[in-house]
Amino acid sequence: MGAMRHAPLLTLLLTLGAGQADARVRLGETLPPHPWISAADREVVVVYSHDCGDLGDLWQAVLESGLPVRAVNAEDTPAPAPAGINPWRGAEATTFARKLKVGAYPTVLLVQGGRVLNAWEGTFQGEWGGADTP
Repeated sequence: MGAMRHAPLLTLLLTLGAGQADARVRLGETLPPHPWISAADREVVVVYSHDCGDLGDLWQAVLESGLPVRAVNAEDTPAPAPAGINPWRGAEATTFARKLKVGAYPTVLLVQGGRVLNAWEGTFQGEWGGADTP
């Protein structure tokens, strides 16, 4: 088997598609009420909880996407986010995740114009087994 390589988050989202990870979040839906003002056309929203384990590779991929990042720490137990990312926590954050029908944490949403463009749920390994480049 060829060597694994890191892939940018957007490539992962487009490669995985919504169905591959059994995401229940509906594509095209408008985000439920949230506390941030979207300044960009596209952004990444990471919905996670305290029991996700080590999300270091996921956060690295998200930050490498170059898009604005929103963190939603659901389920009322604080969990860290990378430096410079201020997670939204509390009952409203959990309500946000439930209104989206998040099926598993972590969930990564690619959002465009306030609507879910793509979604990925599940365990992130930080690598993609696509064809190696010469």
